Amino acid sequence: MSENATPIDPALQQEVAELIVSALNLDVAPADIAPADSLYGEGLGLDSIDILEVALVVSKRYGFQLRADNEDNVRIFRSLESLTRHIAANRTK
Repeated sequence: MSENATPIDPALQQEVAELIVSALNLDVAPADIAPADSLYGEGLGLDSIDILEVALVVSKRYGFQLRADNEDNVRIFRSLESLTRHIAANRTK
């Protein structure tokens, strides 16, 4: 099963949204982050430093490395939905 075919666990998606809001002290409710909206730039408006911070907390929380030099980062961090799918497919915790 490819990562894109992995069903989204609503509880995990909510948890990831809460992690993003908490890690970055965002002034937005986790439930207000639309799953398909862009995390980077337009949409949630995160910048590269924010993405690095999210990668760090995701790595600590879910037990796998998100590397800055990974060519898939654009896809992984495209949206809450794509980040949640990546976590579901790779988590060790």
